[in-house]
Amino acid sequence: MRCPFCGAQDTRVIDSRLSQEGDQVRRRRECSECRERFTTYESAELNLPRVVKSNGSREPFREEKLRAGMLRALEKRPVGSDRIEAAINHIKKRLLARGEREVPSRLLGENVMHELAALDDVAYVRFASVYRSFQDVNEFREVIEHLERQPSADDTKDQTDLFEG
Repeated sequence: MRCPFCGAQDTRVIDSRLSQEGDQVRRRRECSECRERFTTYESAELNLPRVVKSNGSREPFREEKLRAGMLRALEKRPVGSDRIEAAINHIKKRLLARGEREVPSRLLGENVMHELAALDDVAYVRFASVYRSFQDVNEFREVIEHLERQPSADDTKDQTDLFEG
């Protein structure tokens, strides 16, 4: 690894640790020339599947697009960024677990709705209204009534998630 301070090629690893999620390695390094210390992060490069849109076009999966859509739905809602990042990681892990090269955009949208339902009911309704193109108030009412019939997150915290894996 090249030193970011002096550009020397010779650096050594002083300490290595797993990140909290366990999917990244944090390494403290020291340059042999200038003795400056710096941190690097190592993670596996995974190929997420391409997304097949409803019109048949294909595009690469873009995490920033996923994040932007979720953040738009969660705007001004009391949900911490760590929970949002965890939801995004759950979606990516589900896509990778499928082992497919392409996935329909509909599947991606359903995964987003599943995660938003667990995070915040208002964000879920916001996203669903755009995603499912609600035409009138009755469609909002149906979704809200469906949410009211669902058990709360506290009631289901000990249950196995059927979407995992």
